[in-house]
Amino acid sequence: MSKVYMSKVLYRWRNRRIASQLVALFLTLLCAVNSDARPNMTPLGPNIAEKGSAYYHFSVSTFDSVDGRRHYKVWTGVPDKRPPPSGYPVLYLLDGNAAMDKLSEPLLKQLSASTPPVIVAIGYQTALPFDVIARAYDYTPPVTKMQSPDLHGRENGGARLFRDLLEKTLVPAVEKGLKIDSAKRGIWGHSYGGVFVLDTYLSSSSLFNLYYSASPSLNQNYAVLVDRLGEINSAERCDKQMYLYEGDDTPGKNIRSETAPDVLLKLHSTLETLHSQGLPVSYWSDPALSHGQMFTASLPRALLNIAMQQPSNIMTPCPK
Repeated sequence: MSKVYMSKVLYRWRNRRIASQLVALFLTLLCAVNSDARPNMTPLGPNIAEKGSAYYHFSVSTFDSVDGRRHYKVWTGVPDKRPPPSGYPVLYLLDGNAAMDKLSEPLLKQLSASTPPVIVAIGYQTALPFDVIARAYDYTPPVTKMQSPDLHGRENGGARLFRDLLEKTLVPAVEKGLKIDSAKRGIWGHSYGGVFVLDTYLSSSSLFNLYYSASPSLNQNYAVLVDRLGEINSAERCDKQMYLYEGDDTPGKNIRSETAPDVLLKLHSTLETLHSQGLPVSYWSDPALSHGQMFTASLPRALLNIAMQQPSNIMTPCPK
């Protein structure tokens, strides 16, 4: 074998090796960029309901959608502390599988130090943190006559059906036998769940009084919710408290947020206007946190907020 031939072989081998290294580096960087945007889908281990708590006791129930296509698993955590005379506050958590995975004994201890809420985590019958197909349908409103799939090809537009299931079936079932303060009934959701919370606030539903929308995905079809928010009749929302959480909302630095900077600016401006009109709305921002990180950050904040609520800062007198 000639030296010339050997040098050509080595040259080609080195080029292939460099190319493969560059591809590996590119894939590594791509994964790093997307790590905040894509949820961790590793199967979950035991949660606090299975491990046990000194402050709460949990029960599990199951439900099905009317069309039989989606199957829910619901954890209900009841404080061991006696309810106040008006009853327990209650917070409904969307993406219940992942939410239960985030609940910890130190957090439940914190809640128990004030007025601990009943915790209702609405998940799906899966070992995964998220049922991405079911939640994409359940949590999104039908904003167009011909609802198109999202960027991942998932069917959207079932929020009205899911809200109907909550109002008529799920909430009455889980609250049966519990002393609940209906003036302190809240709902929390993140991403598409945040879209559902905002859409429910804008709906005619009177089931919830406290709304916690964390980093709602307001791109594509759902930016229209910001327009609807700016058109609401203040008198019809005076008894509803809205908390909207956002992460990386710096204009021109929209690297990790699910919502375009111009939509975030409009949302912030709209909430400021509503607040100036006397509506109980709050905008909480954590610019250092990504869209995915807002799930973990907003959940305990919502639970602690509802545990410390007093009647005077929930209800705003409605105009007569």
